Amino acid sequence: MNQKAMSSTSNKKTKNGWLLLIGVILVGSNLRVPLTSAGSLIPFIRDDLGISNTLIGTITTLPLLAFALLSPFAPKIANRFGMELTITFSLILLIIGIAVRSVSGVFYLFAGTILIGMAISIGNVLIPGIVKMNFPQRIGFMTGIYAIFMNLFGALGSGVSVPVASMGNLGWQGALGIWGVLTIISLLLWLPQLSKSQKGEKVKVNVETEKKSSLWRSPLAWKITIFMGGQSLMFYTLITWLPDILRVIGFNSSTAGWIVFIMQLSIIPVTFIVPIIAEKLKNQVGLSIITITLFILGFAGLLLGIRVLIPVCAIMLGVAGGSAFSLAMMFFTLRTRNGKEAAELSGMAQSFGYLLAAVGPVLVGTLHDLTGGWTIPLILLICISFVLLIMGIGAGKVGYVTNDVE
Repeated sequence: MNQKAMSSTSNKKTKNGWLLLIGVILVGSNLRVPLTSAGSLIPFIRDDLGISNTLIGTITTLPLLAFALLSPFAPKIANRFGMELTITFSLILLIIGIAVRSVSGVFYLFAGTILIGMAISIGNVLIPGIVKMNFPQRIGFMTGIYAIFMNLFGALGSGVSVPVASMGNLGWQGALGIWGVLTIISLLLWLPQLSKSQKGEKVKVNVETEKKSSLWRSPLAWKITIFMGGQSLMFYTLITWLPDILRVIGFNSSTAGWIVFIMQLSIIPVTFIVPIIAEKLKNQVGLSIITITLFILGFAGLLLGIRVLIPVCAIMLGVAGGSAFSLAMMFFTLRTRNGKEAAELSGMAQSFGYLLAAVGPVLVGTLHDLTGGWTIPLILLICISFVLLIMGIGAGKVGYVTNDVE
């Protein structure tokens, strides 16, 4: 091959690499914002459609159920059609879901939400695989990059939804639908990846119940699973109800949205720092204690309702959420001996964990309806935090999930 041809090939690879990098970033940007944008608008949606807090809470619950139920099937679909084509399908499904949800009416609201949950669950599962396949020497960097944009756009969704809804005649429908533009752009910039759809690249997920049985008998695995589910429950419950809690404390809807934005913004640097620290420590007990203490202090601050302290409480809850998520991810690798065990533990923790997380928004909304206030729901979240403290301390100790099978 002559020098000109080699140069042309090198330039093509560089161009494809940049297109893939941009594609991964944009797909990652869609993995939270369709959910967080709805959180700030829940009071508007609830009042407009005349539905209860319990029912509106399922806007967050339904995607979590989709995560838990559909995630195991995403690798099988990718094995059949290729990872790139499957992600393309998920983006198209996400566009349809956003459009359907933006049509006024209870049926369209929940039908669109289900489609959105299905689409995001595919992206959640496959993007890490795309990163590992195409950037084997930069897995940490690429994971950090798309996590930053995932959280950044998630924060923007909370912060700008109410102001956008107040513009002209857009309303909550327009504020939810406008994020479809981001998904359309993402789809267009992802399409070049279809030229190299890798049907032969198998996503190996062990689904044999007998091989998993020993892991499901491990007390340490269950501690990690409950920790994973509990921190997800905290995040999605806060995304769903924090704006309403802040309104009761005395903030207007726009300010409440920006406080939720601050909470999510504080997650971003923590997701980089905590894994680095956790990996260097002999054990992660101290990190677990600090993390859950921040949760308890944040919820206690909301319970007290002192307006000047609320932004600080939001930051504490954001740091706690980012740290807890990072610790959960680290436990999958730190508490297993090999990649197979890590995959099994991740599957167990995320499937059961998201089912646990799905209970949070509905339970908290129901308690609010029954008690007429946020005191009892916040006390419940503090109690759950203490359970997470016990689980985090147990998961943070040195050991492997296969060592303590009963």
